[in-house]
Amino acid sequence: MYKHILVPLDGSATAERGFREALGLATEQKSKLSLLNVIDDFPMLLEMSSVASFEESMRKLREHGEQVLAKARGEAAKLDVLVDTFLYEVTQSRVADVVVDKARELGCDLIVMGTHGGRGFSRLALGSDADRVVRTSPVPVLLVRGKEAAP
Repeated sequence: MYKHILVPLDGSATAERGFREALGLATEQKSKLSLLNVIDDFPMLLEMSSVASFEESMRKLREHGEQVLAKARGEAAKLDVLVDTFLYEVTQSRVADVVVDKARELGCDLIVMGTHGGRGFSRLALGSDADRVVRTSPVPVLLVRGKEAAP
């Protein structure tokens, strides 16, 4: 039985599928959910031409992250699932490392996350946060494939 489940959320349909699975588990097993949104600003640092546009983009990303977390928190509350939320900004860390570190810090016993199920060159070139979480997590990881996942 899982008592504390960590769920990374980014607002994508794939992450939503992971959340739905975690919500079902939490409801059945009376588990607590910790919802995590991680803002990785490194790609924007490379692309932004001005500090003002970078700050505006970061503000929008923070607002989006808060909205994603608030929506999920509300859905969990409707089912009487205990939930807490976390919003992190990283520059020199990988999102996957933040997920694993947060699971350790909170004492979670399961991580549930969506995955695109990428294969081939795109996975090699871009890497996979889900793959890295699986390889480095001290607790079990349940990957929920998105509808667009490769067969």
